[in-house]
Parts: sequence; structure tokens; C-alpha cells
Amino acid sequence: MDNWFNEVLPSFNPLNSKFAPGCRIIDIFPSCFLFNLFSKCNNDNLKVWICQLDNMTIVSLNNTSHALIIMDVSIKNNITTSIFHIYIRDKPITKTLHHTVNIMSTEAKLFAIRCGVNQAINSTGISKIIVITDLIYTTRKIFDTLLYLFQIYTAAILKELCLFFSCNQENLIEFWKCPSRYNWSLHKVVNKETKSFNPISLFSCKSSWNFSKKNKCNDLANRWKMIF
Repeated sequence: MDNWFNEVLPSFNPLNSKFAPGCRIIDIFPSCFLFNLFSKCNNDNLKVWICQLDNMTIVSLNNTSHALIIMDVSIKNNITTSIFHIYIRDKPITKTLHHTVNIMSTEAKLFAIRCGVNQAINSTGISKIIVITDLIYTTRKIFDTLLYLFQIYTAAILKELCLFFSCNQENLIEFWKCPSRYNWSLHKVVNKETKSFNPISLFSCKSSWNFSKKNKCNDLANRWKMIF
């Protein structure tokens, strides 16, 4: 096994055209994405929110143009597990599991979001994508206009969404917040699956950040210096 097993990948890309004023998705398609958030509240309000999730799911699963994505991410033994389920017309179309070693949780979350969105977009006849996740903070960063780490990942997601929105101005993506503690039925299944795995790295000597901070990391730092 060579060093590519634990490669450090570039994550900062401030010069990408997707972040330029006038080219940003919030400028071109401001009404094509929506966040449904649930603020801190009492048990009665939680019941109302769960009811809203149930009603939204029933409507989505009865519409052939809707894709419902439920996703979650778990980190155990320095190995990140991401799982997402996609439902179209009341049927589980895709169930995807990914394992990766030595990766920050934000990277794993963005990767899971990108994979789920990509699968939904490439399904025939989809005009609305509903993403249910407890990764809502990370998801909102995709549409953040400020410079920050992991922009190379968000740029990839924005590129796919721009193509999706360009196909039809009425195409839409919605994000619904559903933390694990809510125990909402469909998300509970995904959350349980992510935590049921007990992966063990076969090459533990290559699972630390110290191992990664070699030539790849130095080359990456040098490229950043050239930008600034």
C-alpha cells in the first residue's frame, strides 16, 4: 500500500468562477434553494416539526418528479462513514455507503451532500430535490459567499446545482433540518446504520495527520502562497 492511501487533497479554491460576484448561485438562482430550519423549542413544537416532516415526505413520495434524500455521517476509530438513502415514488432508488480514513468531518459531510445531489440530479424527470439531514450548518456553507476552507468541495456542488437549475427555472432544492435526537423515522434508520459499523483501519500507521503532513502538504502550502 503506497502513500496515496492517506493523501492530503487541496480544499481551498478562492479563484473559482463560482465565487465571483455575479456568477454566484445566490445571484443567478436566488429562489431555487430553500432551507427549512427548526429552532430550539419545547416538546410541543418538536411534535409539530415531526408532523411537518411526515407530511412533506408523504407528498414527495407520491410525486414522481421529487427525489427525497436522507443522509448522515459518523466518525469512529478515525474512519468516517457516510450513508445516504434516495427515495423516488415511494421506492428506495439508491442506498450508498462510503468509508474514508483521516478526513475532517466537514469534508465528509460535503462529500455526502455532493454524492446525494449528484445521484438525484441524474435521475430521470426530477425537478425537486429534498435533502433531510442533521448536517444543516455544513449545507448552508455551500451557499456562503465568504472565503473559507473546503471551497473546492462546495464549488463542485454548486457546479452541479447550476446545471440542474439551468435546465428549468422552476427546479428546486430544499434542505430540511433533522438532528439525530429527533428520532424521526427515516433519518433514524440512516443514523443507526452509520453508527452500526465498527471499521478498523488496516494501516493504522497511515491514519494520523502527522503521516499526511509530508510532501503533499508542503506542496499544497506552496500553492496557497502563490495565490496570496
